[in-house]
Amino acid sequence: MRVTVLAFARLRDLLGSPRLVRDVAPGATVEGVWQAVAAEFPAAAPHRAALSAAVNARYAKFTTPVADGDEVAFLPPVSGG
Repeated sequence: MRVTVLAFARLRDLLGSPRLVRDVAPGATVEGVWQAVAAEFPAAAPHRAALSAAVNARYAKFTTPVADGDEVAFLPPVSGG
C-alpha cells in the first residue's frame, strides 16, 4: 500500500520535506507508518510522544488502520495566544 506522509514544523525539518510518499504493509496502522518514518529518519523518533496524527484530514489515534492512498499527517503540539 502506498500512503502520503505529511510533516509539519520541526518534524518537517528532520524529514527534509513536508511530504513523503511511502509504501507500507497491508493492514498497517498510523503507528506502523510512524515506525517506518522513524526507522528511515532516526532523529525524528524522540518526537513521537508529543505528536498527534490525522488520516485524510481527520484526527486519528495511532491505532487507526490506514488504506492505500491515505494521507497520514503527523502534527506537533500547537501553542499560541
